[in-house]
Amino acid sequence: MDFAKLREKMVEEQLIPRGISDPSVLKVIKKIERHAFVPKEYINSAYGDHPLPIGSNQTISQPYIVALMTEALKLTGTEKVLEIGAGSGYQTAILAELAKKVYSVERIRPLADRASLVLSKLGYKNIEIDVKDGSLGWKEHAPYDAIMVTAFCPGRPETLLSQLAEGGRLIVPIGAAFGQALTLFKKTKGAVSSHEICGCMFVPLVGKEGWER
Repeated sequence: MDFAKLREKMVEEQLIPRGISDPSVLKVIKKIERHAFVPKEYINSAYGDHPLPIGSNQTISQPYIVALMTEALKLTGTEKVLEIGAGSGYQTAILAELAKKVYSVERIRPLADRASLVLSKLGYKNIEIDVKDGSLGWKEHAPYDAIMVTAFCPGRPETLLSQLAEGGRLIVPIGAAFGQALTLFKKTKGAVSSHEICGCMFVPLVGKEGWER
């Protein structure tokens, strides 16, 4: 199977027609081997236009949503990024290609361990993954220039916003089990503004400031 051609097709047919236009985002998504991050039984579906299960009742997001969330952060290569929900590690790799440093939190240890192993094999040196409650962020390394939350919150994530640097962006799905709004927050002169980008479906953010198990 020619995975490089499948990645090219994924970008040309799933991302560009839906408005993903940042050249750096498109280049990185063409480069990163998404099939390396999914369970073996789903390798042939790795470049399909849909999420896939990765174990522990978690998923790897639809390629378009990955691209949309990444593009919204407007990364230039100098940023320190916090990712909440490492999951498979695929989104982590994309962020690591576009930012200076990525700190990623994952509450499920088997997923964190597998993501760390895959990312290490692929040669990433600018990623740190820890197992903890992602709803509380990772205060030790704050503030962050950008924060991405890959699970849906019940409301405005105040603790995560407190860890966002001046001029920073935070993207997060907010809502309930049967529908959420992908929401972008920006911090400007200490004030936080927000706007909804689109509807979406994610797994819940479990934690003290998220949802109960």
